[in-house]
Amino acid sequence: MSAVTLEVEAKDPVADGVVALTLVHPDGARLPDWTPGSHIDLVLPDQTVRQYSLCGDRWDAYRYRVAVLREPAGRGGSAYVHDRLRPGDRVGVGGPRNHFPMVPAQRYLFIAGGIGITPLLPMVRQAELVGLGWQLLYGGRSRDSMAFLEELAAYRGRVQVEPQDEKGLLDLVSHLGRPRPDTKVYCCGPAPLLRAVQDACADWPEYALRTERFAAELGPPAREEPFEVELRRTGRTVTVPPGTSVLEAVRDAGADVLTSCEQGTCGTCLTTVLDGRPDHRDAVLADHERAANDCMFPCVSRSLDDRLVLDL
Repeated sequence: MSAVTLEVEAKDPVADGVVALTLVHPDGARLPDWTPGSHIDLVLPDQTVRQYSLCGDRWDAYRYRVAVLREPAGRGGSAYVHDRLRPGDRVGVGGPRNHFPMVPAQRYLFIAGGIGITPLLPMVRQAELVGLGWQLLYGGRSRDSMAFLEELAAYRGRVQVEPQDEKGLLDLVSHLGRPRPDTKVYCCGPAPLLRAVQDACADWPEYALRTERFAAELGPPAREEPFEVELRRTGRTVTVPPGTSVLEAVRDAGADVLTSCEQGTCGTCLTTVLDGRPDHRDAVLADHERAANDCMFPCVSRSLDDRLVLDL
């Protein structure tokens, strides 16, 4: 993964256990443009790589902002940011990339759980900027744990803040109401919230709901037997045994695949499928994209058939 080097201009607490990083180019250069829903790869000085949603002003061409939740049970990236990263330090940044784009609609209903507010915050600003109808339902453990409440206070009447310790779990059925063909629902948060929103939107029009997950839900693969992967461009065929990822197998065969998280969440290793049916196990593709069977993420996904043909 290639990355540019940016400098930490500021590190600010924005909630209990959440800090916001403002990143700038050391030479003051313009940063690549981005759209609401985009994320970047943050390459820390210890070479840890993590993905964070951009949550700043997309019209500020010289600054990126991300928010990092301290995760005690995490893999160490958030702890490094909270405990060791300081203003003036330099980090690598890959991207931005957007697998959670804001598609056109007349109205939007945004639903955030905890740190899931980060990709939705630029969407709120965009909807407000162009004068579209929108509402935000924002839940969290407590008000102190919910980031950016002060910024959201500017949108009085459109934002409903419901901390769990005050109001319990979000009443999704009441908030979603009857299906509305003119409305897109965007949701980001922990897996239980996403499942609840999916259930509440079961009768909504197809593709009305769009979600972004923090992690892929890696249940058992659809098949335990080995399968073959043909690398069409090189003409090689490799066998992928149980316990070995497609990514590992094709790398061993000499394929050059760009990667980052290797956990099915960042979208970096997207690979074209020429034949066969992938066993999709990522947290990126929507249901209709999975049904097309024309791409996959080899870091976590496998095969439903005896053979897959990839454009590698």
